Amino acid sequence: MYHKKPYKLSFLFILALLCISLFAQGVNGALEDEPMVRLKEIARIKGVRSNQLTGYGLVVGLNGTGDSRRFTASLQMVASMLQGFGLQVSLGDVQSRNIAAVTLTATLPPFVRSGDTIDVTVSSMGDAKSLVGGVLVLSPLRAPDGRVYAVAQGSLTVGGFKAEAAGSSVQKNQVTTGKLINGAIIEQEVPMEFINEDGTIEVVLFPEHADFTTAARLAEAINRAWLPGTALALNASTIKVNLPGSYKDNPVDFLSLIEEVPVIPDNVGRIVVNERTGTVIIGHGVRIATVAVSHGNLRIRIKADIEISQPGQKSLGETVVLPTAEIETEEDKGQIVVLKSRDCLEDLVAALNGVGATPHDIASIFIALKESGALYGELIIE
Repeated sequence: MYHKKPYKLSFLFILALLCISLFAQGVNGALEDEPMVRLKEIARIKGVRSNQLTGYGLVVGLNGTGDSRRFTASLQMVASMLQGFGLQVSLGDVQSRNIAAVTLTATLPPFVRSGDTIDVTVSSMGDAKSLVGGVLVLSPLRAPDGRVYAVAQGSLTVGGFKAEAAGSSVQKNQVTTGKLINGAIIEQEVPMEFINEDGTIEVVLFPEHADFTTAARLAEAINRAWLPGTALALNASTIKVNLPGSYKDNPVDFLSLIEEVPVIPDNVGRIVVNERTGTVIIGHGVRIATVAVSHGNLRIRIKADIEISQPGQKSLGETVVLPTAEIETEEDKGQIVVLKSRDCLEDLVAALNGVGATPHDIASIFIALKESGALYGELIIE
């Protein structure tokens, strides 16, 4: 591991900052309509990562809302715990419903140190009705390698409630899942090696930003800020960066500068339509060819009514209640709108608004455009 040492601002350090600033101003002037972001917002340093932990434990102190005897795992856990304290008990001796078996999940952030605390999510494994008021007994949290990296214990915070009375019940949010805020203590650290043996660092684009053009632009931005050949894009998601000699003993300073390098990401034009919520998101870069769209709104109204059939005075018939329904349909006069090839997103949105399209209509229009080959971009229907 490298340790940061006291140092004075070097000429190269100041020059790098100045180059980054001038490059950002130059790019901003050339591409004012494009979003400018920092490297740290679309990429990470390879080797610097989080790790997931999991475990299981026992929640006690529940007010009769724990696991029933049908779920024997909690009974076995109680018996094992008591045996660990020198008490010999059998499963038949455990009758309480104030206990619940739970699973524990947590995320171990990078660079945490022994003694730091992290949050833990606690979820019921059995048929417990609620974890409100419960206390988690000391439980280990393990990584996929089987080693214990943290231990959790404490009172649960459950963001909900459930009340039952006279056969009725009221529930808000989920009551079988809770949180232990700062409830796990780190017992073992995970080393983070982010400098390769050859003195290079690898910058990895986030999956949603992995793109050959973005990777090339990022490598070019780093080379402009320092020297040509400092960075090389290996593929659509990885940029290899040579650590300058003046930063061999202070790699953290170099990484802090790398994170601030400005770049203009280039992403695929994407449209996301959620028909359930009526949400339509049209990403920058979506283009359409010149097409004619026919759009008509169909409205259906159903009016419920009741008719009473009364038999004759001397007949043997019975009075009958007949429900009826009157259905009316109305369709607006169809209109054909020509959508020309657009160079910007604003024109496309204005054209669709001019048609009077609803989110459901927009989804149908985009599907038809995609099938006709007139939509240039990725279409995602949720």
